Amino acid sequence: MKKNTLCRIIFSFCLLVVAGVSAHAYTERNLLQKTAGSEEKLKEVLVMNQAWVPYPAYNDRSAWDALLGADKETLICAGEKQLNYEWKVIRATDYLEYERSGERNIMQNPYEANRKAINALMLAELAEGKGRFIDQLVNGVFFSCEMTSWVLSAHLVRQSTKRSLPDYREQVIDLGSGNYGSMLSWVYYFFHHSFDKLDPAISLRLRQTLQERILDPYMNNDREWWMAFHWKPGEIINNWNPWCNSNVLQCYLLLENDRDRLAKAVWRSMQSVDKFINFVKADGACEEGPSYWGHAAGKMYDYLQILFDGTGGKVSLFEEPMVRRMGEYISRTYVGNGWVVNFADASAKGGGDAPLIYRYGHAVGSDEMMQFAAYLLNGKHPSISVGNDTFRSLQSILWNGELEKTVAAHTIPACTWYPETEFCYLTNKSGWFLATKGGFNNESHNHNDVGTFSLYVNTIPVLIDAGVGTYTRQTFSKDRYTIWTMQSNYHNLPMINGVPQSFGQQYKATDVVCQPKKRFFSADIATAYPEEAGVNNWTRAHSLGEKQLTITDTFSLKSAKAPNQVNFLTWGKVDISVPGKVTIEVLGQKVTLEYPREFTADLETIELPDTRLSNVWGPEIYRITLKDKEARLTGKYKFVIK
Repeated sequence: MKKNTLCRIIFSFCLLVVAGVSAHAYTERNLLQKTAGSEEKLKEVLVMNQAWVPYPAYNDRSAWDALLGADKETLICAGEKQLNYEWKVIRATDYLEYERSGERNIMQNPYEANRKAINALMLAELAEGKGRFIDQLVNGVFFSCEMTSWVLSAHLVRQSTKRSLPDYREQVIDLGSGNYGSMLSWVYYFFHHSFDKLDPAISLRLRQTLQERILDPYMNNDREWWMAFHWKPGEIINNWNPWCNSNVLQCYLLLENDRDRLAKAVWRSMQSVDKFINFVKADGACEEGPSYWGHAAGKMYDYLQILFDGTGGKVSLFEEPMVRRMGEYISRTYVGNGWVVNFADASAKGGGDAPLIYRYGHAVGSDEMMQFAAYLLNGKHPSISVGNDTFRSLQSILWNGELEKTVAAHTIPACTWYPETEFCYLTNKSGWFLATKGGFNNESHNHNDVGTFSLYVNTIPVLIDAGVGTYTRQTFSKDRYTIWTMQSNYHNLPMINGVPQSFGQQYKATDVVCQPKKRFFSADIATAYPEEAGVNNWTRAHSLGEKQLTITDTFSLKSAKAPNQVNFLTWGKVDISVPGKVTIEVLGQKVTLEYPREFTADLETIELPDTRLSNVWGPEIYRITLKDKEARLTGKYKFVIK
């Protein structure tokens, strides 16, 4: 057995039982700052004048031909489709629509189309090298510099004006402007000499705009919430932090050639990303779910890789066990056939970005991740993304040849337990996969879902987490929990005394227990409910056998105001006609849910007009509501799924 494998097993079993894990966990690890030592020491190891860039120079045609191989023509073809692209104007009313109706896409769709066109043109010119794409690339660059802001309408409310229309007096950095800035920094790096042959004003304008939109705001504005310099306990530090910092780091390393100024900026970014790493729990789970792994742990990896390259490998966290665990979360959360465990705002469909997973796995020495990346490809040639993330496009070019040679495998342990985040995944030899959680109701991209679970049979989800619909202003506002997908009564959870769970840091699981050998998980979810639920304790236990799952709810209430009800979400074909038994049949998998005689069953059809949901589940899903015939102070409910 490999030493690192043994270490992971020891880590898992040392933390099998956790009682009352704090939801407020924040540990002053400051790994980046400790690794570098100080700003002065960092200054000494910085690789200056873009000598760190691992890709060939634009005019090194033989190197690009060797690197791209058969992908050369693919990139050229993608760029040719943009040679007659009509650059899309984003109107003032498109920005204002976010205020008026909460609609984001009317602004974002043309914005993303323009950005993707620039990336495709850049990659095509790197592939071909004949100057054929330069004019249209200049059009995109000049058009972009003429925009008042690169920030998305949904995020412009972070301006001092609190409005969704760009204010020329202030530049803030968000996910959109950061991505835009890093992309155009690569355009400047590769092509500013080519632009100068047309007119030096092009490069001068681009460089000045990047200074005004990215470099200066980053150094002069401590108020950006995602930088977390003014973080307070109870506040969330999420994927925005590594995502924005990775983009800014690219801009500085590609544009700034003064060693003192560069050192200050890189050190500042390390201080900020340390806040994210301090906030993430040491078990490595991604609270935001696998859909966000690429934006959270994945963007942290991007940041660490850029920092590694920019310091000649002198500043590296790739040997840190926590960084490895954060990476391997993505393979542990994959159920099969495109289905994943989807707590919070994640979708149940996905799997991940195979080239990204491979590169992360290679950096941290994880065979599990590298082989899983090859498994996701299913024998296909790894593609080079020509989307809107230039760094990942370039990294794919660099590493996809190695990925293609990798042995494909997806093997996960019978139990994966995240003792701080309180996620537990259990499997048996019959093809059942149980995902359940404790946690608390103020996690990143939170749903009120303490104690919920999902059940998969032969990779097919049977009892489900619906996920989240298309984002609007309401999704991230005070009205978030008026949306049904966010509510505990539309998760696989009880309503106690007719009361659902509440949002807030204090609403959490306690006495959380995982016993891998018994395939057992339990948590007291009483404190996830508000005072009006009148609950002393409600312990929900899951026991996974070889052919069945048993769920036991043991409870004691302060008062019995209304009959309890226990909800289960599902899809496919559902039959509740037989008392005491619900039959569920989905994509060839059939189970029965046996429930106590003191319950009555009802079936609610939930229509899914939102394509973000219907693309996963179809036009509708169902809520099975099992309601006690009496209001009880104490009791024990047993549900058996066979």
